[in-house]
Amino acid sequence: MSRVVVLGGAESGVGAAVLAKVKGFDVFLSDNGNIKEEYAAMLRKWDVPFEQGGHTPELILNADEVVKSPGIPSTAPMVKALAERGTHIVSEIEFASRYDSAKKICITGSNGKTTTTSLIHYLLKEAGLNVGLGGNIGKSYALQVATEQHDYYVLEISSFQLDDTYDFRPDIAIITNITPDHLDRYDHKMENYVRAKFKITRNLRPEDCFIFDSDDAITIDHLSKIVLKAKMLPFSQEKKNFEQGAWLDDSRIVVRYEQSESEIYLRELALGGRHNIYNSMAAALAAKASGIEDEVIRNSLMTFSPIEHRLEPVLSIRDVLYINDSKATNVDSAWYALECQTRPVIWIVGGTDKGNDYSVLNELVRDKVKAIVCLGVDNSKIHAAFAPIIGEDRIVDTKSAREAVQVSSTLAVAGDVVLLSPCCASFDLFKNYEDRGTQFKNAVRSL
Repeated sequence: MSRVVVLGGAESGVGAAVLAKVKGFDVFLSDNGNIKEEYAAMLRKWDVPFEQGGHTPELILNADEVVKSPGIPSTAPMVKALAERGTHIVSEIEFASRYDSAKKICITGSNGKTTTTSLIHYLLKEAGLNVGLGGNIGKSYALQVATEQHDYYVLEISSFQLDDTYDFRPDIAIITNITPDHLDRYDHKMENYVRAKFKITRNLRPEDCFIFDSDDAITIDHLSKIVLKAKMLPFSQEKKNFEQGAWLDDSRIVVRYEQSESEIYLRELALGGRHNIYNSMAAALAAKASGIEDEVIRNSLMTFSPIEHRLEPVLSIRDVLYINDSKATNVDSAWYALECQTRPVIWIVGGTDKGNDYSVLNELVRDKVKAIVCLGVDNSKIHAAFAPIIGEDRIVDTKSAREAVQVSSTLAVAGDVVLLSPCCASFDLFKNYEDRGTQFKNAVRSL
């Protein structure tokens, strides 16, 4: 019996361990930190032996194959020890895809991938298809392969999840865009990060589809250096009339796939903002390539609800709208959030800086932001970037979501928007971006 060892005891790792158990492997899970009780309970339920709070080498180094959770870098000592022994290390999505014959629509990118994934999942469900949602969102893909039966999967996939893939192949692959992010995991080299994203296309066949942003210079530059066999389906707000693809024509989106063409007017879209036009184009193309009827696509794009923590309206209090965009953990995401605001903005920003270059936001801050409320341990970089634009007296430091909301409410007047779009990771003051967004929403509701 082959021995499969899973490193990491969160959503991805526990799902992989359950699948390995279902498939009859001798399976063991090891986590260097603590495993949440809900995951430990699942491992006990499936009779998967596990350890936490450290790795026992003799229980791991005898593995025939290791499934590594995406959060563990290749530089971790145990991963290096396994690599030196020549042990095959794969990701959860690689492992799970061996046992799955469903059609897969897979989305990666620096920004917009969660919204695009959620939108495609909604489109397929509205069309009456039996579809699972997984990857970097929702339930583990491996757990669904082990315990459920779907005809389609819509998977949001991060570059970390793509790092240890070899034979994994989507039927439809989407790259929403590529901007600098997570470069610390890629030797601070942009080309390494771009290559990681493009792994999603590596095994595409002529009958498969690749959907991509034709306005994204980094994506187009890399495409010019590689050869893909798949059907190419670009989307654009700057170019028009692709043989197949989606584009903006005045106030409507045109979608063309094979011999069929359809349209939807921007005013009908449930999601506003320039970035969501891109997301809607990518989703419409994926749906059309999946054989979904135009009327279903149009109705779905009109009725989709925003996802939690991504430009999520919370409440309007005394005509001040509070928006939770806690998922905006990089400059590009915050740019989109600011760009689509039509009211004066009190901007809540800050957290763990990822080497951000804030200068790309200067024009938007000058045009749209009336005050900045910093929410982080060290806000010096934000002060340095924006004090010359809006004045040091209009930047306030806070140390909790409650304080940030209270300060914002005193700065805002009727007709303003209070926007939490932090531009930074959350780990200085919060467990994760969800915790930050939830604390923000609770603080707004208690005003």
